[in-house]
Amino acid sequence: MARQPDQIAYPPRGMSREDAARYVGVGATKFDQMVADRLMPRPKKVGGRVIWDRLAIDAAFSDLPEEGSNRIDDILSGRA
Repeated sequence: MARQPDQIAYPPRGMSREDAARYVGVGATKFDQMVADRLMPRPKKVGGRVIWDRLAIDAAFSDLPEEGSNRIDDILSGRA
């Protein structure tokens, strides 16, 4: 019996280096530098594959510094 395609649309939880970089909006080389600088999480190893956890990337992306100041975010984070 052939397997039916999944009818639910959702982003993958694990991503390749290229997909993770694209998800964040940078090139693969810049993503590598962000991982080295600890701005993005390190990957997980599954067998011989190296994959990034989308949820960990989301959390790291939220922690990136913003250009300029946002008073609301400063208040909510306790910086103001």
